[in-house]
Formats: sequence, structure tokens, C-alpha cells
Amino acid sequence: MILDTALVIDRVRSRELIDESITVVTLIEFPQILEYKGFIGDILFPSIKDFFLAYEIQKLLIQIGMMKGFSDLLISAIAINNNEQLLTRDKDFLDISKVSDLKVQIL
Repeated sequence: MILDTALVIDRVRSRELIDESITVVTLIEFPQILEYKGFIGDILFPSIKDFFLAYEIQKLLIQIGMMKGFSDLLISAIAINNNEQLLTRDKDFLDISKVSDLKVQIL
């Protein structure tokens, strides 16, 4: 399971344990995560394969008029290539899941 940044921030504010993975996108958006003692998950970094998949997903999204931002595309590609489900509140990921193998759960 991979947590999106907003959920990580919520868990830190609530002082909850975070044992799920995050992507480097969350690390960059919320660098305080490294200082949070309740974070015991992994940080997933993109590979070249992830960048190519993000590109392919964007091409498919363009065809249906639903372009997405770089960070959402990269998070999705990392999740897909690591065979992980993404937990988020961001409904943009539903569009991405329509054109890819992204497993997403919206809270």
C-alpha cells in the first residue's frame, strides 16, 4: 500500500503510525516525514521504467481529454510497477485507473 501526501500529513497531525510506503514525491512535498518517529514505511523512488509508464499513461489520458499533472502520473507509475495499491483522497487517480492498471482506493 502506498499513501498519497495528503493522507501522510493527516496521519502525522493525528500522530498515527505510518507503516505503508510513500513515494519520493511525498518526501519532496512533505520533507518533515523523515523526522516523524511514527513513519516506519518505505520510500519508493522512480526508475526509468516508471517515467516511461507515466508518459504512456499521459498519452492515453490525452486521448480522453483528461491530462494529469506530473506528480500524479509518477506516483501512479510507481504504484503500478511495484504492484501496490494507492490510498488517496484525490479523485484524479480514478481517471488514471481508467486507462492503466492502477489499483486505487479513494477515501
